[in-house]
Amino acid sequence: MGNEVSAPHEGSTEVLENRDIPSIAKYMKSKECRKIFVMVRCVSTAAGIPDFRSPGTGLYSNLQRLNLPYPEAVFEINYFRENPLPFYILASELYPGKFRPTLTHTFVKLLADHSYLDTCFTQNIDTLERHANVPGHRIVEAHGSFADQHCIDCHQAFDSAKMKAAVAKTEIARCADCGGLVKPDIVFFGEPLPPLFQQTVPKLRNADLLFVIGTSLKVHPFASLTALVPESCPRVLINMEPAGDIGSRPDDVVFLGRCDDVIRDLARELGWEEELNREWGKTKILVPLDSLARAEAKEKVEEEKAAAERSEDAAMQEAAATIVSGDAASTSVSKAEVEERRVKDEVQALAEQIDKAFGLSESADPGVSKVETITPGTPTTVPQPSAAQPDSNVQLGDKSNNRNTTKPGKEKEKEKL
Repeated sequence: MGNEVSAPHEGSTEVLENRDIPSIAKYMKSKECRKIFVMVRCVSTAAGIPDFRSPGTGLYSNLQRLNLPYPEAVFEINYFRENPLPFYILASELYPGKFRPTLTHTFVKLLADHSYLDTCFTQNIDTLERHANVPGHRIVEAHGSFADQHCIDCHQAFDSAKMKAAVAKTEIARCADCGGLVKPDIVFFGEPLPPLFQQTVPKLRNADLLFVIGTSLKVHPFASLTALVPESCPRVLINMEPAGDIGSRPDDVVFLGRCDDVIRDLARELGWEEELNREWGKTKILVPLDSLARAEAKEKVEEEKAAAERSEDAAMQEAAATIVSGDAASTSVSKAEVEERRVKDEVQALAEQIDKAFGLSESADPGVSKVETITPGTPTTVPQPSAAQPDSNVQLGDKSNNRNTTKPGKEKEKEKL
């Protein structure tokens, strides 16, 4: 039991009105619901922490770099005694302080705030329930956690600050009393479960409602807890896929989807959504200062990169504008030259028309009418200048060819003299 998916119950409900969120919220508000138990496992994946068994993405699928004989060896106590370094390398990536609680963790806190929560059984070792301020006496860490650490030989407690520093540097911590290896109080294969787990399990017999969130119910004895609640206790599974025998009882309800999404819908139905958001918002300050510094540095780099890109774009646009202006200027000059040539051609054509109209050419000077020399005593006629009768033998400025305008009487007087 606990590792096989049962066929869903096809009959009607007995405690709940229906198998839906409004019916669960209504039952929680009734006087019949006083003690709520929660079982959680992979809700921390929404915080960025990988789970262990998911193919391709789980921790076990990404441990080849540690040169383990098989993935589970990293959590085996005998292997740890021989080679503790792989665990310390893995612990440096999972150590508390790097991750923020999820909405689901905060919802468990609200259950405690509203006096519903009896016990939260968690398979998580990341202590995010603690960071969400779920009361410590309401938490049972079934597989232990990073909260405390001891020597594996003499069981002497080890200082938390020294352990954190050793894990951060992946340095092997050793007991100051006996020199034995020190590890966080995570339950390894080959070790017994915490005494508190064994002591708290019987309380499930008094459960009024059980939430099973983010677990495939494949690891025992944790998976067997679902069978310990009374038959009259509604069991609500919130997971990405069916799990265990949840759904086989009349008042079992199965919600398949992201845990945080379903939890938000339930909180809204309960009238807790604003409170959920407010309390979850408080967990933001739990992000370590060095993580905030890295985030701020990354944001600054991105801003500088964006500014550089904008500057580069502006420079490219300016260069393009300059090229366009140059092209326009070149085009303008070319048009001016064409226009100038056109005007010159028109002036030349007009000049040729004028020359033609006056009978002029570049090879002939302006002509005058033929002048005939007057001989005394010979009657003559004086022709008038005619532009239409040019004489090629007449050269302007030649005195021998000047027109003779002496009167005949005076010519006779010259002869007498």
